[in-house]
Amino acid sequence: MDFRWGVASAAYQIEGFGDCDGKGPSIWDAFVARRGRIKNGQHARAACEFYRRWPADLDLLAALGIPDYRFSVAWSRVRPSGTGQVNQAGLDYYDKLVDGCLARGITPWLTLYHWDLPLALERRGGWTNRAVVGWLGEYADLLARRLGDRVRHWMVLNEPLVFTGAGHLLGVHAPGRRSLGAFLSATHHAALAQAEGGRALRAALPAAAQIGTTFSCSYLTPARPGNPRDEAATRRADALLNRLFVEPALGLGYPIAELPALRWLERYVLAGDEARLPFAFDFLGVQNYTREVVRFSPWVPLLWARLVKAEDRGVPCTAMGWEVYPESLYHLLRQFASYPNAPRLIVTENGAAFPDPAPVHGRLADPARQAYLRACLGQVLRARRDGLPVDGYFAWSFTDNFEWAEGYRPRFGLVHVDYATQQRTVKDSGRWYQQLLRGELS
Repeated sequence: MDFRWGVASAAYQIEGFGDCDGKGPSIWDAFVARRGRIKNGQHARAACEFYRRWPADLDLLAALGIPDYRFSVAWSRVRPSGTGQVNQAGLDYYDKLVDGCLARGITPWLTLYHWDLPLALERRGGWTNRAVVGWLGEYADLLARRLGDRVRHWMVLNEPLVFTGAGHLLGVHAPGRRSLGAFLSATHHAALAQAEGGRALRAALPAAAQIGTTFSCSYLTPARPGNPRDEAATRRADALLNRLFVEPALGLGYPIAELPALRWLERYVLAGDEARLPFAFDFLGVQNYTREVVRFSPWVPLLWARLVKAEDRGVPCTAMGWEVYPESLYHLLRQFASYPNAPRLIVTENGAAFPDPAPVHGRLADPARQAYLRACLGQVLRARRDGLPVDGYFAWSFTDNFEWAEGYRPRFGLVHVDYATQQRTVKDSGRWYQQLLRGELS
């Protein structure tokens, strides 16, 4: 199979028009309305206005010669209450988006769930309600039957650890819960849902369809290599940050041996769940941006580990405060490929936010981002030379966008967005990516 080159985006971060044409509210619509939750009190009511501007944005994508486009569907746009009545206008929008991609020679890659649960389902317990497994399965079936004749590449969940951990344990993302019980129940239900969503897609899609799911992951190293407590803390952190969702999907169960606190998940496990957790995905999406340095900490119950901030280590950082460490991507690809039954791997997100200057005469120089992407692609090439089954790379992101709790300050895009005017400007990193895909770089 040919190597796939693309860019990625997410519905809530770019579409805007959250109360338009019958769309229902999502948990993020409610979260951004809560004071102090988003930097500078910002929101995504407009974002990049992709809901209206998608034809021009796809024209730009085609002009850059980028052949594959990963996007997500807003669940509450197609089913405002999460279940029951379908919003025809929402389905029609994604119909047009898919057809627009294909008309321009762009291959669509569709993510079912990228963090924006319908608010109506959250009011019924959301991810803490076991019924969410069936809700997601019904939603997957709806989209597969409507779009499956044209969309061949599907992803079930985007980074389940983030929306369960940041959203249910730490409370810094929607829905803003801060509860160990909420985190544990949401974790088990999300692990079940990623498999159930895969099964629903498999049942409704043509045989040639490719089904995957994506995982956030970080290369972890001990703060003091050789120190037994830091080494053990790193293994516990790895069980939580890198293994918690992929291992159940591969039929290995939860990594309880390395992180005994996960035994508390068992209170949410019902008879037959062990057999329902695995699913034979065609690919796994690896999403990596940095590495983390781990130190033993007696002040963090259950994990007994803390992540040492990059700024405290005096290393180069992105605008997100993440260490610039491209080698992390290689190590994570090797780790995920090491499972005996691992399918092929796709880098479904990788990128960097850096402060960008204002465009000048239609040009924006962003040498730090360009250097980062070049270095990360070097690590992908290294992985392939080592025989790892890596078959694709998607840069995050196509355009600048609403970066969740961080608002609009961090800019990841290959294309700059002036949010006041919605003017697009291709950054030098985007031009570089274009040249790479054209084979114009040595």
